[in-house]
Amino acid sequence: MTINDLRKIGSQLLEMVPRYRFAEDAQVALKRGAGGDKSFPMDIRAEEIIFSCLRSLDEPLHIISEEQGIEDIGKGGLSVIIDPVDGSKNAITGLPVFSTSIAVAEGGRIGDIIMGYVINLMNGDEFWAERGRGAFLNGRRINTQASDELIMALYEAQNPARDISMVMTILSKFRRTRCLGSVALDLAYLSMGAASAFINPFPSRSFDFAGGWLIVREAGGVFTDMSGNALESVETGLVHSAPLLVSANEKIHDKLLKFISV
Repeated sequence: MTINDLRKIGSQLLEMVPRYRFAEDAQVALKRGAGGDKSFPMDIRAEEIIFSCLRSLDEPLHIISEEQGIEDIGKGGLSVIIDPVDGSKNAITGLPVFSTSIAVAEGGRIGDIIMGYVINLMNGDEFWAERGRGAFLNGRRINTQASDELIMALYEAQNPARDISMVMTILSKFRRTRCLGSVALDLAYLSMGAASAFINPFPSRSFDFAGGWLIVREAGGVFTDMSGNALESVETGLVHSAPLLVSANEKIHDKLLKFISV
């Protein structure tokens, strides 16, 4: 499997979006996916496209997906961790901020990831990384913010009453803040230097951040939980999760950890 294989999947997904985004049944929950969230028509169709493309590669794969769960194609092979539509609520309500996230790993932990791919399903921007080869946006090498200034913070708050109070001390240190509703895009934009940090205080499931993890790391970012612990040992299954503290560089990360510890 190569990055080009993932990009071909992305191309097919982009063709699907216009037909499903404003369909009459776009907001009808059809079931609950394996990850526990409601599955909408776009989620299911996106997953069908991804699975079809992966099966056509004719190689053994262990697939972990938010909607369908786990499927093995043959025996052994690489693991593929998928979030078919990250930001489903945005997609079905008309907010143009949602993505697909795919990670490819040699084993069953975050640290085993060798390829990461995130595509913005509204404008087609593709972010990807291969271990040891850097991070890219549409084929152009990208890097995280170089300075230690606290300029822009991205964060997620699935439950505002619970989550925002947990990160307010950190957010108040930044000039600007944004809540996008798509963890994969949060990580992708941080990787290209658009944000200084990303904070998700409530545990994020591994398939939410697996695709962006390597992109951030290859772009020069720092990726831990809210206590500063590395996430390489986190398993890439459907139930494993961690709160996220992601920074553009070590200096910013050290500052944020100090704010948290006060």
